[in-house]
Parts: sequence; C-alpha cells; structure tokens
Amino acid sequence: MMGWNVKKTIVMVGMMGAGKTAVGRALAARLGVAFIDSDAEIELAANASIAEIFQRDGEAFFRAKETQVIERLLGGESGILSTGGGAFMQPANRQMISAQGVSVWLDAPLSLLWQRVRHKDTRPLLRTPDPHATLAEMFELRVPVYALANLRVPVLARYSIEDTVDAVIELLQTRPDVLAKE
Repeated sequence: MMGWNVKKTIVMVGMMGAGKTAVGRALAARLGVAFIDSDAEIELAANASIAEIFQRDGEAFFRAKETQVIERLLGGESGILSTGGGAFMQPANRQMISAQGVSVWLDAPLSLLWQRVRHKDTRPLLRTPDPHATLAEMFELRVPVYALANLRVPVLARYSIEDTVDAVIELLQTRPDVLAKE
C-alpha cells in the first residue's frame, strides 16, 4: 500500500452538517495522520460543551478560544483539522490557516445541511424560533467567505463519506506542497 506524505495541516471548513468531522476523520485514517477536531479540543480545554461555553461565556469568548486552539494545532504536527462552522469567518483564522496549512471547503447545498442538522440539539446557533431561516441566513453570509478557501470539494447527498474523501484526496494531489505520495 502506498503511503502519503502530508506536508501541511489540512483544515476542513464549511457549514455545520457539511461533514467536516466525518470526512476529516476518514481522510486522516486514509492518509495515516492524526485527526483533530477544534471544537472537541475547546470542550476539553474548557471542560464544558460548546453549547455551555456559548451560554456561559458568550460567542466572543468562544471565538477567542477557538483561535488559540487553531493556532496551537497548526503549530503542531501536520494532520487533519476539522474546525467549527464559524472559525473560517474570522480573518485572523483564515490568515493563519493559509499561512501554515491548506483549507478545504466542503461545499454542501443548504437542503442537505438542513436534512443533517434539523434533528440535532447540539447546535447552539440554531436554538432560534425558526432554525431553518437561521441556517439559511448563516449559509448566505458564510458561503462567500468559505469560497476564499484554498480548495473546494462539492458535497452531495448521494456521496458516501468515502466518495467525498476520494474527491478531497484527488484535489489535494494538485497541491504537491501539501500532499505527496511516498
């Protein structure tokens, strides 16, 4: 089996429900590198869930912690980093990510995102009277910023996680500064 040399951290960006964690985890396994989820790291550091942090300390505090965690993780060994949906919205994070890693936008249509997130209570930003409208608003706001990512991979309902991983690897191979066969 051919090995891979991952030269820079590959950062998964995109909306909640796009598959950043699932695809990121499968991608890390396929490339033989560590998978890290920035939200999980923040929860670990704060000893609280993302929802609790939002409620207790507010979004600004959460975003500051998120930037610290992303900075620390980018400075470590190259691997796959899955970020929260809002992380890439912060210019400082985008700058850090493109300076030290590569961003991969999992571009899923709104209808698919809604199907995936509407039954979950783990999304603090969707705790509104009309979560679909909130998601649609976030989508409109965030998509132009996600479009600034280094690489874009379309995510469709008919794709399995493995299909999406194949697409990501295919795209990463256009970036020899990030990924090379050993």
